[in-house]
Amino acid sequence: MSYKSLEDALIDLKKAGMLLTISEEVDPYLEMASIARQAYKRKAPAILFEKVKGSPFRAACNIFGTLERAEFLFRKEWKTLETAISAKANPLSVFQAPQNLPLLPFAAIQAKPQRSFQVPVLKEECSLSDLPQLHSWKEDGGAFITLPQVCSLDPEESSLLKANLGMYRIQISGNDYIANQECGLHYQINRDIARHHQKAIILKKPLKVSIFIGGPPAHTLAAVMPMPENLSELIMAGLLNGRAFRYSMHEGWVISADADFCILGEIDILQKPEGPFGDHLGYYSAKHNFPFLKVSKVFHKKNAIFPFTVVGRPPQEDTVFGHLIHKITAPMVPASIPGLMEMHAVDAAGVHPLLLAIGSERYVPYRPSEPMELLKTSNALLGFNQAALAKYLLIAACEDDPSLTTKNIPAFFSHVLSRLDFSRDLHFQTSTTIDTLDYSGTSLNHGSKLVLAAAGKPKRELGNAQGEVFQTFPKVEGFSNLKYVMPGVLALEAKSRASMEALARALESWEHKELYPWISIVNDASFTSESIENWLWITFTRSDPAQDIYGVRHHIHYKHFACEAPILIDARIKAHHQRPLETNFEVEDRAEQKLLKALKRA
Repeated sequence: MSYKSLEDALIDLKKAGMLLTISEEVDPYLEMASIARQAYKRKAPAILFEKVKGSPFRAACNIFGTLERAEFLFRKEWKTLETAISAKANPLSVFQAPQNLPLLPFAAIQAKPQRSFQVPVLKEECSLSDLPQLHSWKEDGGAFITLPQVCSLDPEESSLLKANLGMYRIQISGNDYIANQECGLHYQINRDIARHHQKAIILKKPLKVSIFIGGPPAHTLAAVMPMPENLSELIMAGLLNGRAFRYSMHEGWVISADADFCILGEIDILQKPEGPFGDHLGYYSAKHNFPFLKVSKVFHKKNAIFPFTVVGRPPQEDTVFGHLIHKITAPMVPASIPGLMEMHAVDAAGVHPLLLAIGSERYVPYRPSEPMELLKTSNALLGFNQAALAKYLLIAACEDDPSLTTKNIPAFFSHVLSRLDFSRDLHFQTSTTIDTLDYSGTSLNHGSKLVLAAAGKPKRELGNAQGEVFQTFPKVEGFSNLKYVMPGVLALEAKSRASMEALARALESWEHKELYPWISIVNDASFTSESIENWLWITFTRSDPAQDIYGVRHHIHYKHFACEAPILIDARIKAHHQRPLETNFEVEDRAEQKLLKALKRA
């Protein structure tokens, strides 16, 4: 559906019964975020807050709260988008479905940004303190903008076709920021804005940055799309919206003509502390030095609406973004990395900590007995776009089971664990870069990666917690409460000083060790084993492969880590980890009452 503004989209949702209005005043300090989280869990409608404490502006949340609602917002343009993506991935697809050929000229028109001389967002001005001062979690370092569209141009290339539009959190109060004059700009590694900033530093000039808030929902989704380097997200914004991205220029800054708000400023080489912030891994990211924007202007349209989201331990609203991105980019995966059939960044594990993939041993004319082509594919994956941030990569050969999919996580793990040769198939990358928000590594941005590649016939059957398995498990000081998670996987509780080496030695003689090739060592085995989601979150957000993986009779062979089953993953909380997010129950109760009252009125 082609929308000219965020309000157009909300009106459309209201007509479809997908919008809820809360007219009583709400507090941006914790309460609004709590309502948003509860609305997502209940699969409630999108919400428009008409009165926000301390702000003259309305606010909206849960716009992308369900996949059904997100697809509704893009329903009329989806076919055109699919045709354009398929044509890019496989030009022959156009001739295989000639009925879609007439859509391509429309896609080309929609893709190119269009200069506009009617720019509603430039009509009025305000200050950062006039915006809703959204605090999502109690220990957040200040108020944050959580759905920003951050736009920058290459200092040496002014073309909007190469402009970067990204979503990087923006801290608008707190810490050492000068009120209404500065705001934090937290961009992570492997982001295109970093290239622009680096060039500006080399040229010894500040980088002009525009922050758009609101506008058509397509602009928000485009800002999180993993576009190829030097190809602007503004193109995707036009394709998604069925209407070219409208822009104007103001003293060297790019202006989104359809945005609700536009913050203009410059960043240079200076940094200031940003954070803490409750992030999408389910923990607080700590305070660190990051660039900050020296704010020149804050523009807004008349009757502007401030959209926001809340992140935290998944699933949250950003999970829906992930589903949409996968649906859009799926045809491009084989085209981008030959031999790669499917990949899945697992949301329940925090996205970047765990990546599942299916590849092809395509150059082997017989059933492969070990990973070969998969290793080349895994290296390509770890250098590809945001997949480069993956910490654990499990990859399997499609030839072994054509029905295998990364979407069925327990079945995928069973397939891999039954085939892994632990003396050969664990491939570590040590002292490398990991996600900025992942604190399991050695320091900020630094940690390790592990590829587990599986191909060939099954080497073992996996246990399902039957028989005398639990009675025969070795008793080792500091370890207790052994729990079954899924076939081949156990969770074992351990005190902080319990020795992983002692456990590995004790397991050498365990008669059932091949039945359970994966054991997660955790603080609370009962919680970990309650659900696959708990196990994924605990295991992959609280471990760094190089520091925390042990194995029975593990040793180094020609610089290669080798062991016997089982491998032991130390996923206990360590001193350098960040604290998990906790809800404020008093605020939760108050928020729930307001949400239930609004739902009842609707």
